[in-house]
Amino acid sequence: MTTKPQEPQQHTTTTTLIPSTTPSPSTPTPTNKPPNPNPNPNPKTLKQIHRIKSHPTLTPHRRRVYLTLLSIPAGRWTTYTALAKHLNSSARAIGTAMRTNPFAPDVPCHRVLSADGGLGGYMGAGPASGHANLERKRLMLEEEGVGFEWVVSSKDRSKICGSRAGGGEGRWRAKGECFVGFSSL
Repeated sequence: MTTKPQEPQQHTTTTTLIPSTTPSPSTPTPTNKPPNPNPNPNPKTLKQIHRIKSHPTLTPHRRRVYLTLLSIPAGRWTTYTALAKHLNSSARAIGTAMRTNPFAPDVPCHRVLSADGGLGGYMGAGPASGHANLERKRLMLEEEGVGFEWVVSSKDRSKICGSRAGGGEGRWRAKGECFVGFSSL
């Protein structure tokens, strides 16, 4: 009986690459995702959630709008259109809910701007009649970290919010990206 000589055994190593959960400096972090997909609201937010859910006269639509507003982080802004798209509503209906927000500024309707990042309206007043309110809205957002730029406009009189010394007539527009990473609270 002859035996066949054994061939040397070869060992194979398999390497599996697992993507890092930490982005590299060259990889931009998405800015529209909520900071935490499973938020654990802080006590102040929990209080606002309770106030909204237990309010006796809010319509279901307004309740959903105000709860969604609580997911917009300080220092960020969104638009009436983005909220409307998220809630399957209209920008006008969102504007009406903002105008009648009984919880402002704790439920931050001041973080909702017009489609191009302009101030829109605030405290029930639009650009034509509410210059002082719009200034208050801008200052609240700046205190939270939102930057603004002055946009000179002489053609579109319907969107003029006043004049700025030395800068001509125009309006303020928020810098940065519109927040759309709403979460359900």
